[in-house]
Amino acid sequence: MLVAAVLCTGCVGSLLESNNEAPEVYRLAGTSLPDRGDPLPLALAVAPPRASTSLDTERIAVVQPDSRFDYFSGVRWAEPAPQMLQQLLVRALAADGRFATVVAAPSRVPVDLSLDVELRSFEAVYAGGAGVPVVRVEMQVTLVDTRKAQRLASFVVRAEAGAADNRRAAVLESFERATAEALQDTVVRLREASTGAQR
Repeated sequence: MLVAAVLCTGCVGSLLESNNEAPEVYRLAGTSLPDRGDPLPLALAVAPPRASTSLDTERIAVVQPDSRFDYFSGVRWAEPAPQMLQQLLVRALAADGRFATVVAAPSRVPVDLSLDVELRSFEAVYAGGAGVPVVRVEMQVTLVDTRKAQRLASFVVRAEAGAADNRRAAVLESFERATAEALQDTVVRLREASTGAQR
């Protein structure tokens, strides 16, 4: 599931310490959704997700048991997390087939609807003395009818996935699972919310 520019091998004693000079670069594969049909003749633009400066980075975030915010050493996302999430949302929504056109904003394509996303959590959390983290993904999603300047829906999506162990590969696989769950939930809820958006 996980697309890696450089594959990770072996066990990592501490994911916050690394002797690697060049970081290993990863990109999440997202979720594979079937085309469920019942399309609307509408174009949807997915705006670049907003995020705090701590999450708007290629670095992979981690929260320590004492609430300290840090980043894993020796690994990076292929692009800043919000940009990666925008691409994953576009692919997931296009695959679902609900909207005739799905594009990443900004775009020259005239659109009927706009998707505003705020990325609130995208990190591996070590809590309660646990030796393995839980990956948390949270985002505020708002669907706007740009033709009428009208909000059609607004909701919060949350997803968690515990790592099997404290190896780098296991933590990244948890990011994959939590993100896929959040994407699926978003697509399902947008399909329901768009019912009244017909021309």
